This record gives sequence, structure tokens and C-alpha cells, in this order.
Amino acid sequence: MAGITVYGADWCPDCRRAKRFLGEHRVAYEWIDVDADPEAKAIVEGYNGGATVIPTIVFPDGSHVAEPTNETLADKLGLRLRAGREVFDLVILGGGPTGLAAALYAAREGIDALVIERSALGGQAGVTEHIENYPGFPDGVRGADLAQLMIDHAARYGVEMLSAVGVQELRPDGSGVTVVTTQGDRYRGRAVLIATGSSYRRLGVPGEEALIGAGIHFCATCDGPFYRGADELLVVGGGNSGVEEGLFLSQFADRIRLIEFMPQLKASAHLQDRARGNPKFEIHANTEVLEFRRGPDGKLGSVLARDRSTGEVSTFSPAGAFVFVGLDPNTAFLQGVVDLDRWGFVVSDDAFGTSVPGVFAAGDVRAGSTKQLGAATGEGIAALLSIRRYLDEERTRSAVPAAM
Repeated sequence: MAGITVYGADWCPDCRRAKRFLGEHRVAYEWIDVDADPEAKAIVEGYNGGATVIPTIVFPDGSHVAEPTNETLADKLGLRLRAGREVFDLVILGGGPTGLAAALYAAREGIDALVIERSALGGQAGVTEHIENYPGFPDGVRGADLAQLMIDHAARYGVEMLSAVGVQELRPDGSGVTVVTTQGDRYRGRAVLIATGSSYRRLGVPGEEALIGAGIHFCATCDGPFYRGADELLVVGGGNSGVEEGLFLSQFADRIRLIEFMPQLKASAHLQDRARGNPKFEIHANTEVLEFRRGPDGKLGSVLARDRSTGEVSTFSPAGAFVFVGLDPNTAFLQGVVDLDRWGFVVSDDAFGTSVPGVFAAGDVRAGSTKQLGAATGEGIAALLSIRRYLDEERTRSAVPAAM
């Protein structure tokens, strides 16, 4: 949906949430800061009866919403929030590559499946600018394009898919599993596949929380274009994600200052070579971020970092900071339901089964997974084959008459 305009301010939490929602769903929009544009403030007041209500989001048809919930935005974007029925053979929690691969194979196997994704279908792959190591794409592929191909493939087989729908609770009862969504809807599956993936980890240093969306970001694809023409951007994290996203950000800024806590970068040798060969990159290994400080405009003003070998503290002044320091599993709703390891990842056996019969796990959310896109896709397929065996065995057991 082209032509969407978002009026807001960087200090506004609801504005940051709305921008994040649109970015995750790969929806292009124009951002206008009402604090920097007096005319924009007047436009907002015109839409809201004289009140300055932000965010105010204007759509191509001239309609607008003010302070919308994610559900309201999803409705405006035409996203499907409820399935046509309540009972399925399999409910797949997570619509990233793992869940989509499983859904595609389920449809081909004649297994009736529902996919529920709390954010946008395609998962983190969909907001990754460029993927270079997915088989079959020798020149690499845009994450959004790969995600859309997977979505289209599953849709071709008639898979029912919901996005912008969170899961609140899982209720196994021995004969199946009930999934309760954050909207209060209930879906029942004879089996469930947990493929909820993981979320970007935060640094936890002073100033970070208050400046998220006001200079601190976790998605280069979503927020990088706002910094076109910047003198400097800072990237925290020297793994594959940090270096890949830094390379993407280099098209917008004159300098990319990359900070890595460990003495050496952790990215692949190929990515390290690309970063070191890029004249825009300035790499600070063995360095830790101490604090993010607010500038006079209320946005990120400076970053304090310490060289761990010398103890020297430096102050950097990037236009924005992008944090890529690892992932936390999306398993809060599973506490006390299935076994989790000490980091919160789902514990599974070799057949992807969890501690609860009929509940399986695959992809980044699973303990021991490689956290690689190709492997996550393969796990979705392998898990589905295990689920097919489980469902076949359940049918056989239910068909055998009880002993007299």
C-alpha cells in the first residue's frame, strides 16, 4: 500500500510502535516529525478536531487513524486476523521460513494446517536486506523477496495464514492442543509446531531503552533509509548480522563505526573481508558500549564506549545506532508448558518433539539450532515429517477398538 504518511515524533512510544509494525510488514511510508514541521502539526490538528494526536496515519484513500492499535493497523492494511474455522490437524506458531516451510509440506501431505504469526509473515528473513548464503541464489537475494516467495508458495497450496496475531497460551490436554491468541480466539490442533523464532537482544546499558526509535534501532532495513546522507552511523555487534547490516547501512552514511565486544569479529571470513575492504568502515574490536546519551533535540546525541584492553573511554556522535548482539527466544508464553533450557530455548528430541506429546519445535526457537536461515527452513520440513508420523500413529491408535 503506497502513499501512507505517518505524522509523529521521535519521543512518542506509540509512534515508534506504529513505525515498527509498518516496517515489519514491509509497508512503505513517509515519516513526518511534527516537532520539526509546524505545518505538519497543523495538518494533524485538522484531522483530529484541533487536537495534536500522534501518531496520526493517513492512507492513500484519504482516511486516517489516530493512536491506532496494531490490530487497527492490521485491519487497515487488509491483514487477516481470524481464521475461517477453529479446528485443524496442525497449528503452526510462527510464520517465518521454518513455519512456512512446514506449512507448505503439510499441505502437500494432506495435513490441514493453520499458521499464526505475531508479526509479519516471513519473519526476520523478511526484514533482512540481502541474504547471500541461501542455496539457489548465487547472487544473493533480498530478504523481502525470499520471504514473499515462501508466502506465495504456501498460499498456492491453500495454507491458511494469519499475521499480526500473537499467541497468549498453549493448553495441551492429551487429545490435542488449544492455542489461545492475544485477541482471545481459540484454535485447536491435533498437533502444534512451535516455530516462533527469536528477537533481537538489547545491550541493557543506560539510555538505551529511552532512545529506542529515537536514534537506537534493531532493524537496518526498517530504519536505515531515514539516515540517508548521515555523516556516521554506529553498529554494535561484529557477528554475521552486525556486519551484514553495517554493509547495508553503508549506502546511507559516510562512515560506519562498528563496535564488537570480543577481541575479534565473529562474522564469517567473507563478511569480515568485505567490511575491512570497505573504506567507510571503522572497526573497534574489544570495545564495550557504556552509555547512550540524549542530545538537545531529544534524540541520540552521543555514545560512550570503552576500549577493554586500554580502559580508554571514547565519545562518538553517530546520527543513529543499530544494535545486533544476539537473539532471545520468543517463548514467554511457553513457561511451565514445555521444557526450556536455561536461556529459554525449547528443548526437543531428535524428532523435534518436546516434553509434551503432540507439541514440536523447530528453527531458531529450538535449543541447539544453528540460527541459520537454510537450516531453519530444513528444520521446518524435517519437523513436519515427524509430525506426519505422529498424526498417522494417533489415527491408528484411535482406530483400534478398546479391549473388551
